[in-house]
Amino acid sequence: MHSHGQLPVADRIDEDIYRVYFAARSAEQVSGIGYVEIDIRHPEKILAISKEPVLSPGPIGHFDQFGVFPGAIIDWQGKKFLYYIGWVRGYTAPLFYAAIGLAVSDDNGRTFERYSPAPILSRDEHDPCLVTSPHVFLDDNVLKMHYVSGVKWEQQGDQLQSYYHIKFASSVDGIQWYRQGRVAIDFRNDRETNIARAAVIREADTYKMWYSYVADGIPYRMGYAESGDCKHWERKDDEVGLDRVPGEFDDEMQCYPNVIVHKNKKYLFYNGNNFGTGGFGLAVEA
Repeated sequence: MHSHGQLPVADRIDEDIYRVYFAARSAEQVSGIGYVEIDIRHPEKILAISKEPVLSPGPIGHFDQFGVFPGAIIDWQGKKFLYYIGWVRGYTAPLFYAAIGLAVSDDNGRTFERYSPAPILSRDEHDPCLVTSPHVFLDDNVLKMHYVSGVKWEQQGDQLQSYYHIKFASSVDGIQWYRQGRVAIDFRNDRETNIARAAVIREADTYKMWYSYVADGIPYRMGYAESGDCKHWERKDDEVGLDRVPGEFDDEMQCYPNVIVHKNKKYLFYNGNNFGTGGFGLAVEA
C-alpha cells in the first residue's frame, strides 16, 4: 500500500460493521485490492486492515496484468461475488484497456479466488474501447449492472482524450450478462468527456444514482440522477448536495462514489483529489 485508496466498496459483515474494499498501489503503480473494517457509527476508527491483498494482479498477458480494482460486491448463492476491474496498458499513455472480472469468496469476503482467468465482460460492438467500474445489485429477482463503457479516444494536439459513459446490463446468474448497448447516463453535451462509476440504490419506486463526470476539462465532480425503471434516467446534478471545502482532500476532485443505506441513513464513500492518492472519504446524509 504505497499510495491510493481507490474505488471504495463497502460490504456489511455484521450489525454495524462494514468491510470497505479499495485498490492500493505499489511504488511501481500496480494496484491490488485490500480492505479496512469500520464501525459505521464511528468510521474514523479503523478496526482491522488486510495484511495481504485479497486480490492481486493477474499473470503476464492477462486482462488484469497491470492492476485490479474493486467494482461491486454482492451476496449470491451463499458466497460473495466480487466484480472487479482489470486493466492493461495501451501502446502509449494514457491509452489503456479495461475489462470486468469476477472473483468469489467462500469465507465471507476475507479471501477471493478468480472465477475465471478471463473477464466476464469485455469489449464488444456496444463497448468498443473498454468496460470498467461495474455496480451490481439484486432487484426484482434480476441482477442489474451499471457499468462504464468506453466509446472512443481522440487525439487532441499532443494528448489523447478518452470518452466513456454509463450503460446497463442484466443477468439471472451473475455470470452471463445481457447487454444491448442501452445507455443509462449519457453525455449532456460535447463538453463532457468522461462519466464514471455509478452507485445505485432503490427507494420505493425511485432509483437513485450517483456518479462522477468531467466537463470543460474540470476534474471529476459528483453527479446525481433518478429513474422510475432503472433504465431511463434524468440527470439532476445540482441535487448532489456534496460541497467542496477549500483545503480539504476533495477540494479539487470528487469521484468514484459508493452508496450504502444503513438504518435509513445514506453513507457515501468516495475519492477526492488526484483519484484517491491519499485514500477515500465518507459523507453522511444530514
